[in-house]
Order: sequence, then C-alpha cells, then structure tokens
Amino acid sequence: LAVDITANDLASAGAEPVGILLTVMLPPQSEEEELKTIMTEVNASCVRLNLSVIGGHTEVTDAVTRPLLSVTGVGKVKRDAMVTTSGAKPGMDLVVTKWVGLEGTSIIAAEKKDELLSRFPKEFVENAIGFNSMLSVVKDGLAAARAGAAAMHDVTEGGIFGALWEMGAASDVGLSVDIEKIPIKQESVEICDYFDIDPYCLISSGSMLIAAWNGLRVVDALENAGIHAAVIGRTDDSKQRVVHYDGQTRYLEPPEADEFHKVLG
Repeated sequence: LAVDITANDLASAGAEPVGILLTVMLPPQSEEEELKTIMTEVNASCVRLNLSVIGGHTEVTDAVTRPLLSVTGVGKVKRDAMVTTSGAKPGMDLVVTKWVGLEGTSIIAAEKKDELLSRFPKEFVENAIGFNSMLSVVKDGLAAARAGAAAMHDVTEGGIFGALWEMGAASDVGLSVDIEKIPIKQESVEICDYFDIDPYCLISSGSMLIAAWNGLRVVDALENAGIHAAVIGRTDDSKQRVVHYDGQTRYLEPPEADEFHKVLG
C-alpha cells in the first residue's frame, strides 16, 4: 500500500513514477523476519511498477509502537504536461476509473474474513480480498494524461464523495453527478450494506477521478489500455457539488473520517 499510494500520487499529476525514498522505523521488539517481510513486499511492488528504491533510512526506535513506513516518490513529467487537482473548469466531464471502494472493501474483507464467511460464500469473500491487486492507478493516470485530462485526483480516504468535493474545492467549480453512473463492485455494495456503511465514502485507492473536456475520449483511451472507466457527471459554475439518486439530491460536504473506521476502529 505504501508504494502503490505514493506511485498513485505521482500518476495523478501525470508523472511517470521513477523511484522511491523509503524510511522504515521499527519498535524495539521487532524481529529481523518482520523487516525481511516488509522489504520483500516493497521490492515486489517496485518490480511490478518498474520503480527503484533509490535511498532512505531504517532504524529501530522506541518512538514507534508498531512498524512505520514513510515513502517519498520521485517521478518525471514534462513541465508543460503537469496535471493538478485544481485544473477542472466549468463544463468538463467527470470520469472515474475502475470501481470505487476497492481498497476499503479489500481491507475490511481481509480483517473481517471470519465474520463475513458466516454470511457470504468463500469465493465472494476471497474476490473482495483480491481487490488489493487493483490499487495502482499509474496506468490510469498516464493514459488519461495523454488523452487530455485537465485535472486528476486519486480517490483515497473519504471515498469518491470526498474526492469529488476536494476536486471541486481545489478547482473552485461546482459539479453534478449521477450516482447510478459511478462504477462499483457488487462485493463492495453488499459488504458495506452488511456493516451499514456508505460505499461512496469508503477509501478507494485504485480509482482515479478525472476532469476533461472530452470525457468519452478519455474513457476510450482508458478502455484501450485495459482499464474500465465511466463518465459520471459534469462540472459547472454553480459552486454546488451535488449527487443525484432516486430523484433526490445530496449536497456534498468536506470529507470526514473514512467509513472503514466504523468497522475497524
């Protein structure tokens, strides 16, 4: 997660990730095997994303009570091709890649596996846990940038509703979204319903929010790259950020604590 999310931040700027600086801080009671496991997973993620660990620091300290990773990403992008969260203008299409809620669903399914198995089939739960294989948006960001994305924001804590509000606030635009057009997996819907939480406010690494003048062109570029995507709404000059569903209107607010905290504490 530490590597993927850092690479996602770079990709949301239209930048190609190149390497990471990794700081690992371990509590005194840590075993060497624990550090080996961390570094094996970091290396596997870097290989998958074509990254290098180009520096960093490791230490054992009583300043932490559990392992702590801090990652700084280094990427490259042409100066005039930089994409920001604040680049949306009124009249643009809003596009979402993959499906919202992937990360939160995977985390909850893994942590609450035994409880969920008492309600859902094993294959259903395993599929939900397996969503952690889709958390990178590096390909999403690079493909969208090439297709003319004006603004991008990786959907993290606060879910898609939080990301929509943040892009609207950063760009000083309003937006209107149809909730039925937001792509979401059935596993996310049912697991969130089981725990009585809102899947649209659930941490969603693996999904990118994009604003562009021609949303269908961006969707086509993403689909050609093997990435599911959909136009979910448009920006406007109203300064209101609203979501429409079942004939009702929900006015978005600044994101608060993510929904998965209600399940995991």
